[in-house]
Amino acid sequence: MVDDEASIRRILETRLSMIGYEVVTAADGEEAIETFHNEVPDLVVLDVMMPKLDGYGVCQELRKESDVPIIMLTALGDVADRITGLELGADDYVVKPFSPKELEARIRSVLRRVDKIGTSGIPSSGVIQVHHLRIDTNKRQVFRGDDRVRLTGMEFSLLELLVGRSGEAFSRAEILQEVWGYTPERHVDTRVVDVHISRLRAKLEDDPSNPELILTARGTGYLFQRIIEPGEERIG
Repeated sequence: MVDDEASIRRILETRLSMIGYEVVTAADGEEAIETFHNEVPDLVVLDVMMPKLDGYGVCQELRKESDVPIIMLTALGDVADRITGLELGADDYVVKPFSPKELEARIRSVLRRVDKIGTSGIPSSGVIQVHHLRIDTNKRQVFRGDDRVRLTGMEFSLLELLVGRSGEAFSRAEILQEVWGYTPERHVDTRVVDVHISRLRAKLEDDPSNPELILTARGTGYLFQRIIEPGEERIG
């Protein structure tokens, strides 16, 4: 839990500890990096506005070496500023002021989805081959040829949802509910989905600007190209 306001750290540490989490805190960005290396946490709650190194800088540094789930706290009013954290690799964000219960719910959702294994439509082997991609849902790993593609837990969960029901279009609200575990209350909430789709395309597509795997469903949301099963006849 990283925040330069001692009162916020104290309140959240107390509440999160009471519901069973082991919580360590940091007061600035540099301390956050050091604490992360010492403690190796399962999830990071990260404030944006901090001294020494802001939350964006911390997020960038963590993503160079780790896929740990990151939830950012932001008091910034500009939607573009909130989206910046997602583009740098954060899994979700909560806007200040927020209720501790809201943050607790986001933490549960992210951890539950990251740990979740098994989605309908995935073969029993857990391995799906799509063109140059090999998706192993048991190990939660993706390979392009022989090279592993590093995905965050939420990126993999989003990919798993789309691949498991390939050819089926999902609205942004449906994806947010299925993957993040909450219903969008504001239009900006669905931008979480858009940014994660963009990140996936950048990592998986040959040409992210002209995607062939993760497609836009006009007027709806997104879908993964329908996977043709071995022996299935292709028409057209």
